[in-house]
Amino acid sequence: RGISSNQRPKRPLTAYLRFVIDNRPAFREKNPEVSNLELIKKLAGAWKELPASQKQVYEEAKKTDWKRYGEQMAAYKAQLTPAQAAALKEERRKQLAKRRSIRAKRELNQLGKPKRARSGFNIFLSENFQESEGISPVAKLKKLFDTWQKLSTSQKQPYLQLAEDDKVRYENEMKSWEAKMIELGREDLVRSKKQRLKKKPAETAKRAETAKASSGGNKAKLKKSEE
Repeated sequence: RGISSNQRPKRPLTAYLRFVIDNRPAFREKNPEVSNLELIKKLAGAWKELPASQKQVYEEAKKTDWKRYGEQMAAYKAQLTPAQAAALKEERRKQLAKRRSIRAKRELNQLGKPKRARSGFNIFLSENFQESEGISPVAKLKKLFDTWQKLSTSQKQPYLQLAEDDKVRYENEMKSWEAKMIELGREDLVRSKKQRLKKKPAETAKRAETAKASSGGNKAKLKKSEE
């Protein structure tokens, strides 16, 4: 039979979360005008000031649930075949990786990391998405992509120029942001020198072609000189 990670026993709540669940309704009733964030701050403050004897009640409940959780996990793992255990382990790994990615993105947003430079197509897309015909976002996206593909080079040029300008904006903002991160001791968020100096394929090809042409000219001059 099929087994998914949704059937896995749920980890017990912490003592603090138990306190929040028990007391949130009363706090909301006393503070109907405050936002959810302010309400959580009030609950956190109340938990911090709660006497140790009252906190112990929540701690004991947590310990009881952890004991039950251990028994449920043992029973859950016992019913799994090796293949099911491997599949669930991989599913769990992907879930954790996704959570780490979300946390990392949230942290970068909080630190004010500049938004990446947009491509010409992305700029075209943002300008025309609302007015585009389509019964769904996916249909709109496909229609705009087809339209972009049919545009002439001259029609695409304004968007490509805006994209080049945005690259300059991004690099300038990134330099300032990375300098700030170094001051904060977050060198782990700074791009490596190799990444910063990475050349665009088109630019690299153009330089290679220029160098080749120059090399050919020098060889011709050398041959003429020898003659």
